[in-house]
Amino acid sequence: MSVSGRLPFTKMHGAGNDFVVLDLRAGMAPPDADLAARLADRHRGVGCDQILTIEPPRSEASVASYRIWNSDGSTSQQCGNGARCVAAWLVRDGAAQGEHFLIDSPLRTHAVQRLGEDHYAVAMGKPEFEPERIPLVGFPRAREEYAVSLQGENVRFGAVSMGNPHAVLEVGSADAAPVERVGPLLQQHASFPESVNVGFAQVLDSGHARLRVFERGVGETLACGSGACAAAVVLMQRGRLRRDAVLSLPGGDLRIQWPDDAAEIVMSGPAAFVFDGEWTG
Repeated sequence: MSVSGRLPFTKMHGAGNDFVVLDLRAGMAPPDADLAARLADRHRGVGCDQILTIEPPRSEASVASYRIWNSDGSTSQQCGNGARCVAAWLVRDGAAQGEHFLIDSPLRTHAVQRLGEDHYAVAMGKPEFEPERIPLVGFPRAREEYAVSLQGENVRFGAVSMGNPHAVLEVGSADAAPVERVGPLLQQHASFPESVNVGFAQVLDSGHARLRVFERGVGETLACGSGACAAAVVLMQRGRLRRDAVLSLPGGDLRIQWPDDAAEIVMSGPAAFVFDGEWTG
């Protein structure tokens, strides 16, 4: 997309994970890497972690579809906080009505429930633990914990796909976790051919954990919805968290429900409007 004239947008955030939302339902082209980077720039642009494009639905029962663009111009297949923001945007727009509706992400159709004025629950699908589905190479079968060497240090993690790849490291302190050092190293490791979102989780009790996430294509964000789902299911499978738990991220709390291994994960949390504007960049 090359901008000529004015480009309307909405700035939103879900638990601090912030987005620029573009309405492309009239057929406008999606942003190219240059425009994505300029919009996302926090000093010279609007500033955001990711860009969300609202587009016509791909399935008959859905209200709309959306795509996700990282601040470096690359695309993403999944974004839980973004899904809630898309849902709130569609409610305000009038396209989505009632307490229950469907939206199409790049991966699948998601059931949405409006919980209150600014809270939404989104069915995020089922986690994938098989290495080839993550993808994670060098390991023939799924296991509770993997280990790789990073600059001579043995790093242990759980791995899961939520439609995008996640590595989850359990740490004693989220504040002291080596996010800026280990995050990029693990993303660049040959075991993750498509890179990976890296979560650092501290269990506080059976119903509560703290989490920081270093996202691929973005860096550390205030919240990561798919990362919260990934951390929760890894810790739930280990018996470290119960099947209905709160994940506290720097930007706010998300509730993750996973009744059993065969069930879909449901993520609940806030979606907030910040401002509307026009980009003339």
